[in-house]
Amino acid sequence: MRTPRPAGGILSYFTRHGTVSNLLLVLLLVAGLAAIPNMRAQFFPDVIVDNVSVGVRWDGAGAEDVDKAIVQVLDPVLLAVEGVESSQATSREGSARIRLEFEPGWDMSRAADDVQSAVDAVTTLPEDSDAPSVTRGTWRDRVTDVVVTGPVAVDQLARFADELVVRLFAVGVTRATISGVAAPETVVEVPAANLIAHDVTMQQIAEAIAEEVDADPAGDVSGGGARVRTGVEKRSAAQIAAIVLRSDPDGSTLRVGDVAQVRVQGVDRESGFFVGDNPAMTIRIDRSDQGDAIGIQRDVEDVARAFQATLPEGVSIDLIRTRAEAITGRLNILMENGLSGLLMVVALLFLFLNARTALWVAAGIPTSMLAAIALMYAFGITINMISLFALIITLGIVVDDAIVVGEHADSRARKGEEPFAAAENAARRMALPVVSATLTTVIAFFGLTAISGRFGEMIADIPFTVITVLLASLVECFFILPNHMAHSLRHAQARPWYDWPSRTVNRGFRWVRDRLFRPLISGVIAARYAVIAAAVVLLASQAALLIRGDVPWRFFNSPEQPSVSGNFAMAPGATRADTLEMMREMQRATEALGKQ
Repeated sequence: MRTPRPAGGILSYFTRHGTVSNLLLVLLLVAGLAAIPNMRAQFFPDVIVDNVSVGVRWDGAGAEDVDKAIVQVLDPVLLAVEGVESSQATSREGSARIRLEFEPGWDMSRAADDVQSAVDAVTTLPEDSDAPSVTRGTWRDRVTDVVVTGPVAVDQLARFADELVVRLFAVGVTRATISGVAAPETVVEVPAANLIAHDVTMQQIAEAIAEEVDADPAGDVSGGGARVRTGVEKRSAAQIAAIVLRSDPDGSTLRVGDVAQVRVQGVDRESGFFVGDNPAMTIRIDRSDQGDAIGIQRDVEDVARAFQATLPEGVSIDLIRTRAEAITGRLNILMENGLSGLLMVVALLFLFLNARTALWVAAGIPTSMLAAIALMYAFGITINMISLFALIITLGIVVDDAIVVGEHADSRARKGEEPFAAAENAARRMALPVVSATLTTVIAFFGLTAISGRFGEMIADIPFTVITVLLASLVECFFILPNHMAHSLRHAQARPWYDWPSRTVNRGFRWVRDRLFRPLISGVIAARYAVIAAAVVLLASQAALLIRGDVPWRFFNSPEQPSVSGNFAMAPGATRADTLEMMREMQRATEALGKQ
């Protein structure tokens, strides 16, 4: 048999020079394996938050006063800042917050500076209000929540939570936020009946306390070595209760403690956490900018396990909302699907092609995946739920190109072509259709990059990941596979014993093709008008399901949630004890429902 003269070109070069194709294969594999341990794992990709918040404190002012004197003054000025799309303002007793949403893709560093300049230009805010604070929105990627609970006092739980945070800092977990406890504060509660009985107002009480709690600076002596302050600071609950509100003509005095209850508390008045009847503290663990969610989760588990051994009996530490487990679960899905797909490809190709061809075609799966991972690392893409989803959906695509080229090379070799010529001609013959099909898929996914806004930024990893996998598959298919196919076809000419299954299956396949499939297709062609009509009717019936609404359209399917939330609002004047009692009643109802 005459060996065809090798044609020139890059495909011929890689087909007939095994060293080059093998070097490329090793380069792709090594690059991917080297990138894997260096890639960060996180739940969601990093997203730029397009908002800036402005906060102003005005102690002692009611919500209506805050809205009139602060929000209505700042809001028009801030809306005039370039790039602002909308604003959302909240007025509370003693504070105001305005959140500004900017146009997608706006330079947020410039936006924060512009907002600060606009705020500085406002000179009509109340004199006794604090200076406005401008805060740029930041993306916080939660890793897990740690719950510390037990039959102990809240202040004791707070000390346990502080100690746990210190230990987490020691191992590099630097973003930990404690909820359920607040800095100790003195609370003055005045029943309305006492105000009427003693003929005083809340304003008088507030002014009297404000005059006494702080000492005023009065200069320094001895060349600045010591400072002099006038007045006496009264900060403790007993000292505040002893502040005189009024001196009557008969010599008696009315003190704060006579009309109000003064106490010091360290419990967060805005939120509280309970596990059963026991109080609890929660510690939110967030990933730092360069942190790895899986590594942070592992560190938190180790620290919590070691700290649990030092706690009193009954006090427990539990981890909830562990997002790292979701990342690990999706990684396991990727590995399991990849391995099962690899085995299925090898098994099926082993039955229809020779064994060596099956192995080299199946090798395209790990090669393409590792090459794509190397490119992802080079361009800053992390391992997250979005990029893992993209890798999973490409598992069934990457091997198609190699199967087409490998099968065509095997077919040409069976017709008598020399192995290297068969592999080279198969690559040339399949180059246009395979590249065209791949580019069609690339263009389809590239369209996702046109989606703007927060959602577009969230899914940006999908098109990039899919495109890199497909391009890596093309490289493996045309620059690596043909040389190995040529060697496989050359060994197959000796008809080794391990190719017996493929020879047997192919004989049966030819029988099915000639005795069953060919007569069926002949009948379809003969009744082509009836077949076309049936296809049109079937297509119309499926379209009718959508038109009638039998198949509803949803942007997102709502998955079943593993938790139940309940909300209630207390009437004005309700105490914290009333709120806690209502919360326990709701908890009892929930537990009773769960037993049914």
